[in-house]
Amino acid sequence: MEEEKIGYLGPKGTFTKMAVDSLFEEGSFISFASIPACLDAVEAGEIHTGVVPLENAIEGSVNLTIDYLVHYVNQSIIAEMTVPIRQHLLVHPAYNGEKITRIYSHSQAIAQCHQYLHKQYPEAELKYTASTAKAAEIVSSSDPSVAAIGNHLAAEQNHLTIWQENIHDYDNNHTRFAVVQKTPHTIKVNDLPSRQKTTVMITLPQDYVGALHQVLAAFAWRKMNLSKIESRPLKTGLGNYYFLIDVEQPYDQVLFPGVKAELEALGCQMKLLGTYPSYQIDLSAPVRRT
Repeated sequence: MEEEKIGYLGPKGTFTKMAVDSLFEEGSFISFASIPACLDAVEAGEIHTGVVPLENAIEGSVNLTIDYLVHYVNQSIIAEMTVPIRQHLLVHPAYNGEKITRIYSHSQAIAQCHQYLHKQYPEAELKYTASTAKAAEIVSSSDPSVAAIGNHLAAEQNHLTIWQENIHDYDNNHTRFAVVQKTPHTIKVNDLPSRQKTTVMITLPQDYVGALHQVLAAFAWRKMNLSKIESRPLKTGLGNYYFLIDVEQPYDQVLFPGVKAELEALGCQMKLLGTYPSYQIDLSAPVRRT
């Protein structure tokens, strides 16, 4: 049997890779420079499974991931991981306290540390990179006046010094990662705490007064708990949106078909994006893989 090929937002040292190492029992792990590159590889069949960031507790949804899954590829969410995020200020080993002129990191990481950067390094130029690990790579080959925001693994792999720990603005900093496949199939994962969830996409008819209320009512009277409702533009014109809804239960053959039929009678469309286990990952002692 062919070894499972698992792609992730890389390079090595990203939070995505740390989450992948904690969840998957086995497989061949391949890093990609961007979210689209990873999802495109899944779509083309170059890899079996992709892992990409979906939402951060501080900065909200990763819109690039959501829009790509909805508009550009045909893939299902087969699992998700929620992991604690600890952002650190990383510096070159030769750094001795001089003025930091530039700070590199992913846009989400920089946003998560906005207040810290504003107060401690107001004059530093902020430079965006494809990942926190890429930022660490840049700093490792630069002069000591630049720094990066990243995790402890990125620091270790790039021989950087953690100058300041936990610089994110809020303690409850967590990120959800989506595990996606083009053709859903079983994967071997470690035994971790999980609960079942289902994500659906709902498109409303135009000029239908009270449509969203009736959509929510279709779930409510069936006592289906919704943990998230988010609107995103359909990209078909100003004011046209779709809704992503997370339901705290697995897809079944009674309640969900009933909801779909009720919504279709209203002129809505409902698409299943995935029914899957949601894992809570502890990164305090991650598995290290090469």
